[in-house]
Amino acid sequence: MGPLIAQRLARAGRLSGFTLVEILVVIVILGIAAGLALAAVAPGERDLAAREARRFAGSLEYAAQRAQSRSELVGVSAVARGIRYWRRDASNDRWLPIDDDDILRARALPEPVEATALAFGGRAIAGDTVVPMRASGRNEPFAFALTTPNSRTIVALDPLNRVSIAGPVALTP
Repeated sequence: MGPLIAQRLARAGRLSGFTLVEILVVIVILGIAAGLALAAVAPGERDLAAREARRFAGSLEYAAQRAQSRSELVGVSAVARGIRYWRRDASNDRWLPIDDDDILRARALPEPVEATALAFGGRAIAGDTVVPMRASGRNEPFAFALTTPNSRTIVALDPLNRVSIAGPVALTP
């Protein structure tokens, strides 16, 4: 074997393995990629609040349309971790929960989202108040807040039954 072949074999032997630095760089890159994938799969509080606000807004629009199409008084209330829709029973003048409609059935909000009523007709109201939506479609404006420990989203309905979503906005400590 000539000296040239011996040098090539020696060089090839050195180049066939990975150094510790190269292995660590690959591990760090894989860790960053896994972290990004986990963040994309597991929604944060802000994303969760925004998704729940869109779901709530859709059910509010549906409830307002149901009130008009069925000529009934429909209400909505929020108590901490749940949202419930009601219909007014004309025979005894009481609110009864709506249980015959999958969209308007009582719904628990996922952790850590909480809901509360904010205003009705331009006035502050108690958090557990049943807010009515009239059969005539002429409703007083109202607003609810969906909050997490770090964000707040406002869902509001105007007199023309248009729902708007403001937020989520980060809460300052």
